[in-house]
Amino acid sequence: MDEGEFMRRTREFGKRVARVCDALSRQRSADAIARQQVRSGLSVGAGYRAACRAKSGRDMTAKLAVEEEADESVHWLEMLVERGILPAARLRALIQEGNQIVAMTAKTLRKRFGRS
Repeated sequence: MDEGEFMRRTREFGKRVARVCDALSRQRSADAIARQQVRSGLSVGAGYRAACRAKSGRDMTAKLAVEEEADESVHWLEMLVERGILPAARLRALIQEGNQIVAMTAKTLRKRFGRS
C-alpha cells in the first residue's frame, strides 16, 4: 500500500471514530470513553501525516506513535462493546480496521528500523 492510500485510510478511520462518538448517549461512562476515543482516533491520521514528513529515520520512528494511538482506539472501541454501550456488530469493521492499521504500522517499523 502506498503512502497516499495509507494516509487516506488513517484519516477515514478518524472520521469513522468521530461519527461513533457523536452517536453515543450522554451516559457518564460513554462520555468518558468518547473523549478518549476521539483523541486517540483522530490522532492516528495526524500522526501518520507527520511521520510522512519526518526529517530522519529517528524522527519518523518517534512520529509513528500511530501504532499506539490506533491500538488505544481499538481498546476504547472494545470497551464500548464490553460495557454494552454499542453492539459488537456495529463496531466490528471499525475494530478490524484499527487492528489492520496497528499491524501495518508495526510491520513498517520492524522492516525499516529493526524494531520488534
